[in-house]
Amino acid sequence: MRETDTRTGSGRGRDGRDGREVLVIGGGIAGLAAAHRLLTGSSAADPVRVTVLEASDRLGGKLRAGEIAGARVDLGAESLLARRPEAVGLARDVGLTDRLTPPATATASIWTRDALRPMPKGHVMGVPGTADALAGVLSDEGLRRIAQDAELPPTELGDDVAVGAYVAARLGREVVDRLVEPLLGGVYAGDAYRISMRSAVPQLFEEARRHPTLMEAVRAIQARAAANQQTGPVFMGIEGGVGTLPDAVADAVRQSGGEIVMGERATSLGARGTARATTTNAQPTAGREPLWRVVTESGRTFDADQVVIALPAPAAASLLRTASPKASQELRAIEYASMALITLAYDRNRAELPAGSGFLVPPVDGRTIKAATFASQKWGWIADENPDLLLVRTSVGRYGDEKDLTRDDDDLTDIARNDLNEAIGLTATPVASLVTRWQDGLPQYPVGHPARVTRIREHLAQLPGIAVCGAAYDGVGIPACIASAHAAVDELRGDLGARDELKANPVQSLHGGAGE
Repeated sequence: MRETDTRTGSGRGRDGRDGREVLVIGGGIAGLAAAHRLLTGSSAADPVRVTVLEASDRLGGKLRAGEIAGARVDLGAESLLARRPEAVGLARDVGLTDRLTPPATATASIWTRDALRPMPKGHVMGVPGTADALAGVLSDEGLRRIAQDAELPPTELGDDVAVGAYVAARLGREVVDRLVEPLLGGVYAGDAYRISMRSAVPQLFEEARRHPTLMEAVRAIQARAAANQQTGPVFMGIEGGVGTLPDAVADAVRQSGGEIVMGERATSLGARGTARATTTNAQPTAGREPLWRVVTESGRTFDADQVVIALPAPAAASLLRTASPKASQELRAIEYASMALITLAYDRNRAELPAGSGFLVPPVDGRTIKAATFASQKWGWIADENPDLLLVRTSVGRYGDEKDLTRDDDDLTDIARNDLNEAIGLTATPVASLVTRWQDGLPQYPVGHPARVTRIREHLAQLPGIAVCGAAYDGVGIPACIASAHAAVDELRGDLGARDELKANPVQSLHGGAGE
């Protein structure tokens, strides 16, 4: 990367090699995955120099490993969707193969109607293929309402529709309120009645357009999955925590010659001149000066041929305000939800948990916590490392329901303990507690989100050598963020195949918390 001396205007590279100079802005998993793909995909014919700028003093974004009572635990996302190749593949590429581990148990529950009830089987993000497994979760009236799906005329979906509104119209509100809502909430911390079906459950959206009833669409998805004979765990964890993945990727980036600069917040992005305004994303013209200049909050200046922006939407909007005002305006319209994780450690001799990995909580029941994960039971490595402890994670906060997040840490801990007492009779006093707050942690995908993302990329297509990636675009899950990063890098190489594939077949987010 060429860093410009702002006093003299002269540029200096890290070495004398030719090749593309690429600046990746953002050190979350998307930015790190982009840097890794740039470096591992380079060749003598297409050499590349990569610099990652991270504003904070920590890499990983929403992936964060920590400790409580001396026990290692994730303080952010805790599992990887294994039915997609991106996240597990990246973990293997950076040397974590031996640490990949499936959950010790996949049995989960729903705390609803004043009881802990087994999570029904045979659903797609809470939408059932039959009503057979829903007794107890739904009322008798709710079960009868599901049968009306077969009698209703087909519903026109149009370009997009809210998941909750569509499912409620076909199967009744109880299915949404007691199944779809808590499952979607576990992924987006959002409101099912405004979340885009096309974005959040793309398989179901496409099948619902092909079948006259919703449950027929669900059964078609299930039949296809059975025909494909998908085997193995749905989710994988990493011994030591999924939060250790970013540092492993960062180490691989450095070993491949990449540079990671911490504590430098990019504040402006602009063209250095017009000489290469028509340069394509594929290959900068040899011997020309880099096209883009990025200035950081501290005054450092970095010049690059190409820039990958792997930032949350508000930060990306601020950075692009001059280079692409229209893209910036679209990015500013993306809303975020905040949440908090309350992690509790108990003396195993004084506390007892029911079987399973944890439970989800439908908001309609008026509880404060949205989910609880029995981390010591879900992950064998936690139990093995801490035979004297039981670790429990609970979550609070979702879009439109963030008032509890104004409470201090002690109050949140007390609320979590009270709900755990009511749900599972856990009365023991924890030996330690830890509250981790994720302010504006999860982007929201309302109806029309895919169209907004398309507009953003159309505006940015007018800027040669600029690509974006991350949770704000193609999915909030870890595989989705990595797939987005890979597509951005391929786009800079002039290959739009991955971007087109991602648009046609979004990486479906599945619940990776207590529920599965």
